[in-house]
Amino acid sequence: MSETIFDKIIRREIPADIVHEDGEILAFRDIAAQAPTHVLFIPRRQIPTLNDLEEGDAPLVGKLVLAATRYAKAQGFSEDGYRLVINCNRHGGQSVYHLHLHLLAGRQMTWPPG
Repeated sequence: MSETIFDKIIRREIPADIVHEDGEILAFRDIAAQAPTHVLFIPRRQIPTLNDLEEGDAPLVGKLVLAATRYAKAQGFSEDGYRLVINCNRHGGQSVYHLHLHLLAGRQMTWPPG
């Protein structure tokens, strides 16, 4: 696996506005925000894409989702709503090959996204 910008953020080699961290997950504000609140939740262990997940990774993916929902509740926008997105590979919109969950909130979301 090649190193990504997220690996450097995890090691604190690149600054980030970190909003959550624990032993398995790090969350920080996206520098190219697509909504008033745009936070990325990543596992500390590099998993390149959704396609690289294995059965044993199910608890970790659940922890990513739960960390994001706890953040939404703590920030007070869970009742109005938010969007959680995981992109997979180039056609799915993935640009950093380290699994990450986008939390978007603070505006009315539309479908298709845009």
